[in-house]
Amino acid sequence: MTLAIEADHLGKVYPHSASGVAALSDVSLAVPTGGVYGLIGRNGAGKTTFIRIAATQLTPTSGTARVLGLDVQGDERAIRARIACVPQESRPLYFLRTEEVVYLYLKMRGLPSADARRRTKEALDELSLTEHRTRLVSRLSGGTRRRVLCAMVLASDADVMFLDEPTTGLDPLARREVWQAIRRASREHRTILLTTHYLDEAEALSGRLALVERGRVVLEGSPADLRARIRHPYRVTIRGAIPRSELDGFGDVSEIEGGFLVFAQEEAARELARRALERGAKLSMGPVSLEDIFLEVVGRAIDDDNGAEEKALEESA
Repeated sequence: MTLAIEADHLGKVYPHSASGVAALSDVSLAVPTGGVYGLIGRNGAGKTTFIRIAATQLTPTSGTARVLGLDVQGDERAIRARIACVPQESRPLYFLRTEEVVYLYLKMRGLPSADARRRTKEALDELSLTEHRTRLVSRLSGGTRRRVLCAMVLASDADVMFLDEPTTGLDPLARREVWQAIRRASREHRTILLTTHYLDEAEALSGRLALVERGRVVLEGSPADLRARIRHPYRVTIRGAIPRSELDGFGDVSEIEGGFLVFAQEEAARELARRALERGAKLSMGPVSLEDIFLEVVGRAIDDDNGAEEKALEESA
């Protein structure tokens, strides 16, 4: 299997971290060439740090990383010629017009003028930006600026594309348009490393996933591999009223923040939900999803805040 990105025991400790906690700790990943590889995790889990190292923007503290067979600590110029990146906190140039931002980015990458114009038009059409073509970026909404950044990268000829939370702040329709553009780039045999805390997005787009928590990879595989961890098709989340000792007979029980997560067959799940409601517990029930797998492994939901210090250090480093 040809690898687009390979990390071997990668570690990163930010020098100004008061806690000394590693933003990445002993991370080993193999991202195959072609397709979408998703990094999922809470804010501050280490996703952005990994992307910044792979994109040669940040030096690791330990371990090694290679992109397209090139070392991120020695072959930076060669790597940068073959990658494109939408950083999480980036902004397009405010004094340019929308089409100018995309066109000039493609020209700087070395595309001939005719190709750059064609790709610019296609990208603006694909992401519903044509009506904003001549507007100054400074007059666009935050979500529209985000789509402009996505258009720049997805219109490029890069072999590897890094998309760090590309749909943050977008409405549902705009998110779907970005998804379609990502799928199109994937069909063109580009490799896309996608970080997201939207689990529906990760599952819809990714051929393989890695779940990152506190700087470590705690789970990796295809969406089907991850689902195969769960023997039962339904889940019941319970908070309050029912002790652990009364839950074991219904299915597989995991302790989570503030309560329990139970995976069960449908009939057992319905019976457990009925009993929990009778006793005044707070609960939710439904088919098993990727979010439930995350909750079982990590012990808390993906949208629970995490690692505020490390996130701030990522942004300032």
